[in-house]
Amino acid sequence: MTLTILGIESSCDDTAAAVVRGTEILSSVVYGQTDLHADFGGVVPEIAARAHAEKLDHAIEEALQKAGLTLANLDGIAVTSGPGLIGGVLSGVMCAKGISAATGLPLVGVNHLAGHSLTPRLTDQLPYPYLMLLVSGGHCQFLIVEGHDTYQRIGGTIDDAPGEAFDKTARILGLQQPGGPHVENAARNGDPKRFSLPRPLLNQPGCDMSFSGLKTAILRARDSVVAEKGGLELQDQADLCAGFQAAVTDVLIEKTRRAMQIYLEMNPAKRSFAIAGGVAANGAIRDGLLRLCAELDTDFVAPPLQLCTDNAAMIAYAGIEMMQAGHRDDLTLSARPRWPLDQRAAPMLGSGKKGAKA
Repeated sequence: MTLTILGIESSCDDTAAAVVRGTEILSSVVYGQTDLHADFGGVVPEIAARAHAEKLDHAIEEALQKAGLTLANLDGIAVTSGPGLIGGVLSGVMCAKGISAATGLPLVGVNHLAGHSLTPRLTDQLPYPYLMLLVSGGHCQFLIVEGHDTYQRIGGTIDDAPGEAFDKTARILGLQQPGGPHVENAARNGDPKRFSLPRPLLNQPGCDMSFSGLKTAILRARDSVVAEKGGLELQDQADLCAGFQAAVTDVLIEKTRRAMQIYLEMNPAKRSFAIAGGVAANGAIRDGLLRLCAELDTDFVAPPLQLCTDNAAMIAYAGIEMMQAGHRDDLTLSARPRWPLDQRAAPMLGSGKKGAKA
């Protein structure tokens, strides 16, 4: 049976709703919040949560209209129930529970990271198992995706995620937020070799990564230029961006090579590597990973750019796989700020009363 599912996503600063039937995206609506947070240099959780509460019903209504459907035409609702900013996640969960209670539609809570990780199955019908690099503003990890609810984490960041490092680099250099696209744009005119920047953990075995020291190196390089010239010129800015982007790319390529060795030991029938998350939209990183996959005779799958950043189509599709496997939630579904995909792996970024971080 082909299911038609409404997806709802509100884990950070994008309010999104989508309708997906099987692997066909009937509609996908995303309301961004960039302007609301522009003066603060980053996402303000309270502002984000309020905006979600104001926009969710409009996003859902628009998604249904674009799909040409009503709630009566749906087979269920899938909503991001973690991990993320708790106020935003809670807004989405409560909205989905209200619709479910009013209509009787089945409800499933989806791990936001599973949504990203299953996107290659939505776009390319990628067979299990495949190697996934999930790289975004809040997360960076290598996952062997064995099923919709079975993930093996074989490495990840021990501190900042690359997207966070891009944002902080942009802030250091006086660029606008979100930092990723502005750093990439400035880097096009820069010399990546002018500044000597570190490639953290490349001298250590394994697939773990670190980007905090790279961010600090950018800060020191900027201060050195400012002390010498009395300010930062556009070319200095471009060169620093190019050097930073090259360093991140080098780390991701080398660590992906190591992760690929572990994955290929499984002798998958179809050798596939996929990338997802906001940083997957970076052209230099995508090109480098594409070359690596060609070298290793492995299929490279990168979703369309609009499905790399946060969206509800990926949540709807993850919900389809969950419902097909018989999973259902009830009105006790709760919002979770932390929710690791690989429950067996030791926490990489520590643990607290609310559990291991994702």
